[in-house]
Amino acid sequence: MYLTKEKKAEIFEKYGKGKNDTGSTEGQIALFTHRINHLTGHLKNNQKDFNTERSLVKLVGKRRSLLDYLAKKDIVRYRELIQELGIRK
Repeated sequence: MYLTKEKKAEIFEKYGKGKNDTGSTEGQIALFTHRINHLTGHLKNNQKDFNTERSLVKLVGKRRSLLDYLAKKDIVRYRELIQELGIRK
């Protein structure tokens, strides 16, 4: 499996408030970004996998709504997170 417990804890520790803080907006956005990058790589090899494509579109929508929420709450944290993760917009 591409996302182990250790990798997930590492993502939340780096972007969240701690490795057990799975509810922070920044941590969830970072996790979604990791999953989106993985699915994008999968779809480059499997163009006809439409179920994965649908999952990818849903994940991008979820991440976008969380990013919009973060931009409304704290624009400085939003800009820092966008810069760190390399997300466009």
